[in-house]
Amino acid sequence: MDGSQRTSMSRPAIGRSRARARLAGCDTFPKVLIANAKDFAGRPASREKDLGIWQTWTWDQVLEETRKLAAGLSALGARRGDKIAIVGDNRPRLYWTMCAAQAIGCTPVPVYQDAIAAEMGFVIDNAGARFAVAEDQEQVDKLLQIKDAHPNLETIVFEDGRGMRHYTQPFLLSFDKVQEMGAVLLARDPGFFEREVSQTKGGDIAVMLYTSGTTGQPKGVVLSHTNVLVTSLNACELDNLTEDEETLAYLPMAWVGDHIFSLGQSYVAGFAVGCPESGATVMTDLRELGPTYFFAPPRIWENILTTVMIRMEDAGAIKRWLFKRFMDHAKRAGPALLDGKPVALLDRLLYRLGDLLVYAPLRNTLGFSRIRLAYTAGEAIGPDIFDFYRSLGVNVKQLYGMTEASVFICIQPDGEVRPDTVGPPGPEVEVKIEESGEVLFKSPGVFQAYYKNDKATAETKTPDGWVRTGDAGFFGADGHLRIVDRAKDVGRLADGTLFAPKYLENKLKFFPYIKEAVAFGAGKDFAAAFINIDLAAVGNWAERNGIVYGGYAELAAHPEVYKLIKGCVEQVNRDLSRETTLVGSQIRRFLVLHKELDADDGELTRTRKVRRNFVQDRYLPLVDALFSGAPRAHIETEVTFEDGRKGRLQADMGIAEAERYPLDVLKKAS
Repeated sequence: MDGSQRTSMSRPAIGRSRARARLAGCDTFPKVLIANAKDFAGRPASREKDLGIWQTWTWDQVLEETRKLAAGLSALGARRGDKIAIVGDNRPRLYWTMCAAQAIGCTPVPVYQDAIAAEMGFVIDNAGARFAVAEDQEQVDKLLQIKDAHPNLETIVFEDGRGMRHYTQPFLLSFDKVQEMGAVLLARDPGFFEREVSQTKGGDIAVMLYTSGTTGQPKGVVLSHTNVLVTSLNACELDNLTEDEETLAYLPMAWVGDHIFSLGQSYVAGFAVGCPESGATVMTDLRELGPTYFFAPPRIWENILTTVMIRMEDAGAIKRWLFKRFMDHAKRAGPALLDGKPVALLDRLLYRLGDLLVYAPLRNTLGFSRIRLAYTAGEAIGPDIFDFYRSLGVNVKQLYGMTEASVFICIQPDGEVRPDTVGPPGPEVEVKIEESGEVLFKSPGVFQAYYKNDKATAETKTPDGWVRTGDAGFFGADGHLRIVDRAKDVGRLADGTLFAPKYLENKLKFFPYIKEAVAFGAGKDFAAAFINIDLAAVGNWAERNGIVYGGYAELAAHPEVYKLIKGCVEQVNRDLSRETTLVGSQIRRFLVLHKELDADDGELTRTRKVRRNFVQDRYLPLVDALFSGAPRAHIETEVTFEDGRKGRLQADMGIAEAERYPLDVLKKAS
């Protein structure tokens, strides 16, 4: 292994902080909760908006709620080593369930709330979950649908009783009922909870999080308390997160990012986590809560910016002029001011005026007025999108992580924020690049194993403790890591030109009109792509241009939309023609898909990543048409509707040619 190493970078641990000293000896989540209830009694820990009103629980109240739930689960028969599935939207009670399960030696297993019944069944079966705690009737119905096929699932607890009145199955219990059972046990044995917690150890399993299944069935990633708590504490120290932070938990609880940001870091720093009323009210609730700490994947940042630009297109001429004039200035001066770099006095004064008229009102509208730190991760974010937020004064930074690392591998430090890197290694993390270009790492967050999958564990973890990320990347002279693509996806065109599909897709998605893209070309004579339009952005554009349409498919097939997307593709080609190694991978042909790629159809993972091989196989006639020179292509596919019903969808699609640009011509033009 070491003989093939090409580059290695690491960062030592940060010095002892107040949080580290405060939590000395607290090596599990329940122990940290007990410490927080003592140190932060009366301080907010959990918030939830219900029926339009924000409810708040303090750390000492959260401890009491968790004590009753842990005792109740034990009274139901939960024993050390049992797995407890948790499914639903972000709810304080579901977060408390995780710690309650850990307190009695059980393992929480969060499940994606939008998973269909079959996907949920796979996790329930693979984990061997005996218990499930579900948010509401919708999730209970999915569990009931699979229960007979998975007899290991014995008991289902529901958090929201609305619609559950006529469910009479004896294995169904309300959250309140379980807590009542716990209160009875605690009255009989007051020391039960503390005694159980004292038996927990840092090396115990804290959580099992399933991967998104980009290339196959999801794998259960086993993380210990030490993995999550140490990694969370290191990241908190790096960016000075304290108990004064506020954040909004709106991403899937089954995703490792939410587990770290909304649970791990909240516990070690002691800050409050708010839960929105529903997925539909996230932006409204974000404005009301005004978080100081925020995480969003690139797709969310892109969607917010798309909404802003659509609103500006509909604004009056004076507002549009002010917005453009001051945003142009913000792009020149904003990032430097945010990083504390020298900026000319006149530019500072103009930026202050812009802040009064444009930047501050916009931040307030978005709910970003109080944000001190924001992260983005998951995939590359467009430089223009990244610079837009930093120009506004929002301290957005990129990080690089994965479930198997308890998130953090690389983090951009303040003052070293760049759109084309993911930063240097995080505290106590070592990263190296093999000759093949693959990125490997070691850290305190390295996962224990893939559950019941020794083969996959051995393929990912080397005997000497390194973890293969599957990503290709390199370190620049600045010590920052740059990710190129998934190592297995980087290929060559027929003439030997480097082909990095994810790089092309990300450049296409920089445009607000393009929601998703899938690039093809390995072994072919040229690169080609599928495009999904963004219905909101393109729909708004169509209305302004007098284009009438009846739905997504009709809009996607409109000749004027093809012209619009062709302009975006050709701009990507112009950008690629400036890059010597990628000039030959410009996109020659593309088509606009008749439907949006959908997780329910297996085309995306539950974390909204494209399952490239699945898409290629599913739409093979379209892929063949792209490379055959055919002007049109026909496809018929099975689709899944929101209520789970199946149907057939067929369409004829046009295939467009995009202009490509030679390297030398563009160099002269520039």
